[in-house]
Amino acid sequence: MKRTIRVGVVVAGLTLLGASCVTAADWPQWRGPQRNALSQEKGLLKAWPAEGPKLAWQVSTLGTGYSTPAVVGERLYVLSNRGKEDEFVHALSTKDGRLLWTTRLGKLGNPDQNPSYPAARTTPTVDGAVLYALGSDGDLACVETATGKIRWKKSLRGDFGGQPGVWAYSESPLVDGDAVICTPGGAEATMVALNKNTGAVIWKSAVPGGDQAAYASPIVVEVGGLKQYVQFLQKGVVGVDAKTGKFLWRYDKTAQNSPANIPTPIAHDGLIYSSTNRGGGGLLRLKVNQGSVEVEPVYAATKLPTSIGGSVRVGDYLYGTNSGGLMCVNFATGEVKWQERGVGAASIAYADGNLYLHGENGQVALVEASPEGYHEKGRFTPPNQPDRGMAQSWTYPVIANGRLYLRDNASVWAYDIK
Repeated sequence: MKRTIRVGVVVAGLTLLGASCVTAADWPQWRGPQRNALSQEKGLLKAWPAEGPKLAWQVSTLGTGYSTPAVVGERLYVLSNRGKEDEFVHALSTKDGRLLWTTRLGKLGNPDQNPSYPAARTTPTVDGAVLYALGSDGDLACVETATGKIRWKKSLRGDFGGQPGVWAYSESPLVDGDAVICTPGGAEATMVALNKNTGAVIWKSAVPGGDQAAYASPIVVEVGGLKQYVQFLQKGVVGVDAKTGKFLWRYDKTAQNSPANIPTPIAHDGLIYSSTNRGGGGLLRLKVNQGSVEVEPVYAATKLPTSIGGSVRVGDYLYGTNSGGLMCVNFATGEVKWQERGVGAASIAYADGNLYLHGENGQVALVEASPEGYHEKGRFTPPNQPDRGMAQSWTYPVIANGRLYLRDNASVWAYDIK
């Protein structure tokens, strides 16, 4: 049974019009407009005061979760859970954090996981007047952004024989044209493409090996005229044909000895970077010949950006963290330019010349994106830090419409950075 709570008065026509007009300053999905953690916003603060940028608002009543928000126009969308039986997607006002609606998706996935970090995990994907939200138990819903009403729903477990990893479903659905792409895992439908309007199956891809779903999210890659979806599964990174779901290739180096493949791969000009804490980082080159794809390893090493907070490519350089802190690496060669402790392991995003880091310790830093060296432009700790238990501050930063949004367990902070 769906439960929808509406707060305040919504003028549906105006809301739907606003939701359909995604701008370059919005952050409509996981890791931003292009799923690469790059924002095109300009005119942002080049440095922060000692206490950090101005706090616009904070809410701390959402419930538990590691879900990173999506932001479009005057609305923020995020998932959370309350206990083990109820997981929700929420809409909040970006003006003041006011709750606009809440819709239940299902129950919590794999609540008895070990080590135990049961919580809502995924980022909703906003597409015009609807969003696509995936609950940790595999409940995929198409939800109206104006009202929270569910238009259609699928179960990755029940409908596709899905097999998530130990820590349940964590990917954020990919919308590409008329299709929504997600990863049930398992031998029957390792990846699927669904009609975004109806939920009908377009194709099911049975990847050889029947990998469990891991914790990364799929991306679109085009090489040699061939469009494919690249995803990091539990046994390695794979590519499937975007039209048919045909399996194309696999790269397993960075998945070796890794219990949890989390960072979303980074693609540029036929090169794909993937990483895990135990498997290290590695770059591969894709070569397409008459529909067949050849995988050519370029480099692999343990001392590269490998933290679960991902990496970002800015120009010729890759920035990301490992246990030693922030690194700058030549993307094409793997040459390390510099490393600095900073806030330690962190999730990362980029905008207007600077890197935004949300440390696993809860600290937040602004660092110039420069291969010449580490230049920190500000650091602060958001107030009223939550009790994380055994967990750390894993949620990625979001940059949208002159604001920096941070989520940590039950709390969301909005900072003015224009």
